[in-house]
Parts: sequence; C-alpha cells; structure tokens
Amino acid sequence: MRALPPSVVYDPARRLWLLTTPASRYLLREDPDGSPRHVAWGSHEATEAVAAAEAVAAPTIASSFDGDGAADELGIETGARFGPAGLQIRFADGTRGAQWAGAGHEIDGGHLVIRLRDRRYPLRAELHYRVRPDTDVIERWTVLANDGQEPITVGRADSAAWSVPLLTDYRMSHLVGGWNHEFQLRRSQVPVAETGFTSRRGLTSHHANPWLAIDDGTAEEDRGPVWSTALAWSGSWRITLHRDPADRLTWTGGLGHEGLSWTLGPGQTFDTPVFAGLHTGDGFGGASRAWHDYLRRHVIPTPQEDRPVVYNSWEATGFTVDEAGQLRLAEAAARLGVELFVLDDGWFGGRRDDTAGLGDWRPYPGAFPRGLGPLVQKVHQLGMRFGLWVEPEMVNADSDLYREHPDWVVHTPNRDPTELRHQLMLDYGREDVARWAHRWLDQLVREHGIDFLKWDANRAVTDAGRPGHPDPDRLWIDHTRAVYRIMDQLRADHPRLRIEACAGGGGRADAGILARTDQVWTSDNTDPVDRLAIQHGFGMFFPPEVMAAWVTDSPNIATGRSTPLRFRFHVSMAGAFGLGGKLTEWTPEELAEAAELIAVYKRIRPVVQHGVLYRPATDGCTAAVHYASADGDEHVIIAWRVETGFGQRRPVARLTALDPAAEYHDIDRDARLSGAVARTGLALDLPAGDYASTLVHLRRV
Repeated sequence: MRALPPSVVYDPARRLWLLTTPASRYLLREDPDGSPRHVAWGSHEATEAVAAAEAVAAPTIASSFDGDGAADELGIETGARFGPAGLQIRFADGTRGAQWAGAGHEIDGGHLVIRLRDRRYPLRAELHYRVRPDTDVIERWTVLANDGQEPITVGRADSAAWSVPLLTDYRMSHLVGGWNHEFQLRRSQVPVAETGFTSRRGLTSHHANPWLAIDDGTAEEDRGPVWSTALAWSGSWRITLHRDPADRLTWTGGLGHEGLSWTLGPGQTFDTPVFAGLHTGDGFGGASRAWHDYLRRHVIPTPQEDRPVVYNSWEATGFTVDEAGQLRLAEAAARLGVELFVLDDGWFGGRRDDTAGLGDWRPYPGAFPRGLGPLVQKVHQLGMRFGLWVEPEMVNADSDLYREHPDWVVHTPNRDPTELRHQLMLDYGREDVARWAHRWLDQLVREHGIDFLKWDANRAVTDAGRPGHPDPDRLWIDHTRAVYRIMDQLRADHPRLRIEACAGGGGRADAGILARTDQVWTSDNTDPVDRLAIQHGFGMFFPPEVMAAWVTDSPNIATGRSTPLRFRFHVSMAGAFGLGGKLTEWTPEELAEAAELIAVYKRIRPVVQHGVLYRPATDGCTAAVHYASADGDEHVIIAWRVETGFGQRRPVARLTALDPAAEYHDIDRDARLSGAVARTGLALDLPAGDYASTLVHLRRV
C-alpha cells in the first residue's frame, strides 16, 4: 500500500474537499443548498474512483417518505432529513433547526475549516477537520456562534457525524461494563435501527466508553477494513448509530445526553470537543496501534517518559492511616525497587471512614500530628517520589466545607439530595468553587513537594440543578471544562507534577482526560483473572503506558480468588506496573520473588510502555500480548492460562511481528530463536496447573 503525504485539497468545479492521510482518504462536498455532505472514507484505492469522478451527485429521493441519501457532515433538523440530528437548536421566535448557506472555507496546511451561516438567522457554524503527517486519525469538531441580539437554545451540539461505505453487513465493536468490570469488549451485528451509546452520569462512565469500531463482520485482528471513532470528552456524552432500511450506516456524537438544553447567548461561541476517526485495512489490531500512536504523538502530555513503578497504600490500610504505618510500607516498597509511593484515602480532615471529611483537605492531626512533611521527606530520602490521593470534586455532608458552604453542591431545589458513597458533588461551574479547588490543590502540591496526584471521582452526577441560575443545564458542560482547566493550570505551574485519572476505577477514561493526565486507574478490581478482560478491552483504544495495573494480595479483596504471585505480576506487567497490598505481611520468599520480578519489569519497561502492541493468535485457553520496540529489535511476549483442561496441547503463540529473516536471543532462557519459526508458532513455556503465566524477552541477534 502506498502512502501519500497528508493534504487538504478543494476542487471548486465539483465543490469537493479531499482530505488525505498517509493511508486513507476522506471526501466531502458542498451541496447546492450549502449543506456539507459526506462522499467517501476509506483506503486510497477504495476512494480513487470517487475522487476521479466528473461529478458526485446525491441519490434522488425515492418518495416523499424518504430522505436525501447523502449523509450530512453534521445532521440538522430541516429539510427531508429523518435520521438523528447532531445539531438541534431553537431560535427566540420558536423556529427550530438550521438552513445553511456556504460562507467559504479556509485551508491551513492540514486544517480545513468550512464556514456556514443560517440563511435567515444570525447563527454561524464552523466545521473543523485536521489531518496530520504521522497518523491516519482525522480530528473533527464544530464551533457555533450567535451573531444576533437574542439567545439561541441549543438542545444538541455534536462534534461530527461519520459515515462508512455501503458494506455487505455491519458489525459494531464497543466497550461496556460497570464498576469493577470495566472495558468489556462486545461485538454484534448493527441492527436496522438507531442504536444509542451514552453516559448520563456526568463522567465518561464505567458502563460505556465513547469509542466505537465498525467493520463488515469479517475483519480480524490483523486483517480487514475497520472504521473507528473516539470522542475526547470526560462528562456525559452520546453517540447515535443509525443503520437505515436502505442499508446506509452513519453515526453522530458529542457531549451531553438527551433532555439537556443550554443557551448560546448574543455574541457567544461554543466549541465542541474533538470527535476523531480513523480507517485502517489492518484489522482491529491495526486500529488499536493507530490509536496508540496518535495518542502518544498528539494527546498524552508525557509520552516519552517511563511510568514509574508505583506502590499505593489503599488495599493495605484502607482508612486506618497513620504516619508510622505509612513509613513502614514505604520502607518495604523501597526495598523492592518501587519508584513512587502513593498515600491513598484517609489522610485528611476527620476521615476515619467514607462518611466524613471530604472537602477538608488538611492532614488529619490524629494520624499525622506533624503534618505530611516528615512522611514526604522520608519517602524522598528513600529514593522514591511521593504521591497523594485526592477527590477534589466531592464533599461529605459531615465536613467543615459543607457546613460553611452548603450552596456549593450540585442540587435541585425542592428535591431531597441523593448521596452516593455518602458524597455530594461540588459545582465547579461556579467560579468561586473552581477557584477554591485550584487554590488548595496548588498549595498542597507547592508546600509539600507532591510529585503525583491520584485524582479520584467516586460518584456520578445526580439532582443536577443550579438554583436561580438562568442556564442550569450548562452545569453538565461547565463542570467538566473546569476540571480540565484546573488540571491544566496545575501542570503549567508545577511542571514536574504527574496526575492519574480515576473515577472509582475506570469511570473517567477518554482522550479528553488523557490530554492532561499521565495514566488511568483502569479498575478498582485488581483480581488478575478479571483484569485480563478489562485490560484487553482497554487496549482497544488506550496504549499500555497509561494502563495502571497493580499486584495486590491473595486472596483478592474483590473476588476472594487466590492466584500465584508470578501470575499476578505478569498480568500487571502488561501496563504501567504497580503494587498494592500489605507488604509488611508478605513472606521473605514473596518479597524476594517480587523484587526479582520488579527488576525484570524495569528491564522490559521501555518495550512495554513505548512499543507497538500486538495481540498474537494462541491455542487453547491461553491469552497473550506481544510488544515490539519501534525499531523491531526488541520484543516482549507475556502469556497467561487461567484453566488447565485434560488433554490440552502445549499452547503456542504466532508472533507475526517478528522478522522472518532474523534470529533472536531469548534473554531469560539464553537461547536462540528463529523469527520464521516463531511467526508460525512459538511454544509457550507455561508451568503446569491453573493460573500459569510466562514472559519472553527477545533481542535481535
């Protein structure tokens, strides 16, 4: 497949825009009525005929009951359009919907802006497209502007709509789950209907993720065309997939869920988040690798850094926190080779359980009579960085903050408040609340030399109201944007500060939060067997270095399952490795094995965290991941078997990322390996029994 340089070209004779990425093309046109319409999206070869056509015309309307066959680049409510509208507006006189007239366009390198204006009302829109020279990902977003003197009510402002070519069938891949079982990959046929994916929770959510992949039902891990999109937004969101009876497939997505509306005031503009998409002919694995590369190059703040080996105190201590106990854990962690020690919940206010203290962000005198300073200093002396758990967006009713500022919480007048985990939510859409949050976070980091914040959010939004506010539904947007601003400001003021995104586990994971954090706490469930499925789904979009994964005690606190220490380590070594659990109660044998495995992880870390991820085909009940360095000289393969069945053959993994003409050195076994042989199937050296695992580290000879 030839790669063409990225470009944006406009053909005025056909009113056609052509966007070219290294391996794909995207075509759209301006209809005579001014509406931007989709033409084609796919490989260079697949779109060649469309691009070369003399004219591109929309299919005729078959009857008065059917709509125009050409898909809108942003669906509107006017005309013979009956699919989901990505833009829903109402003007002050009650008129609904937009009718566009073209207002020109601008091309600046790989950035296309298509300008539209309503024919009769003072509404403008800009449709933005951006292509880059190093990725097939196309970034899209929309900007709305009110040039009039009257407010415009916005019921929906999606970032973009996407369309795929007519396929023999359509299959959707998406992520579902819940607390403790996030990122479960599901694949199913797309019904002839509208299918909604959404979060109404004010967070990205554990239950669905704004990532989606479409294929014709035949794509495999490393072959077949796949179209995939991801929304960069960390609040409520909605994506609507529409397969119509004529077998055309489109989807539209953006921030907010159904039933909300807000005001675009006179002179105001509104920018939507990026809704990015990519096409690949290299299957689901190719799509994953393209997303990982894009996120590393253009989203993650610190892609070049090795994520440190973390110890987190939560499962060891819960709320029973004091200086002496944390010092003992820090000393044990340092002896194992840990690089970042994180003090979790329980260190502040009157926090002895989850019913009190949130909002009172000062060290609890009973646990830290000298403050946090001595613990931070000791951790630094042990050669580790110091991290701290915070939950800045929430408050307990039993707290000094709530008693002083009960009006700061999100609430609906004349309705009983809903407490989740004994918490209420602060309204960061209020400038005074957002200023307070930034002030204490900045002071905490500055005064104590904090290197790392685990930023948690342990409840969804409920009873969302703003008493007396003229535009109460803006809360759903303003809060998330304020979280972004505070994180951005903290990073700007403290360049060494690193942040982990957390929301009761993986409840806030998306490209929006990843633009200002360094990793994501994938799930509160640390059971390694459950983690295999969680991590598999997470890797469909997110790269391994942002996937925080801990080794904790056995039996596991969530499931009660007992598993070998090595199995637990090998599961967590597939991402940003960490430890939890009661290290002071581990046996000398367990500690020695842990230190050995941490040393191995540090050796393979550059390949795992910065390499290219493959999911090799395996035999039987075995799962595996394969990481290849960018130059292809170094490879790490980790494999796991959960259950052993009678008569099972020795499992093999087909390592297609190896060079068939090369020889490799198996570092831990001091053996040579043929790339050609391993591509057809590497026999995996798994121990006998259930919960078996192995790790292979190869270097090109």
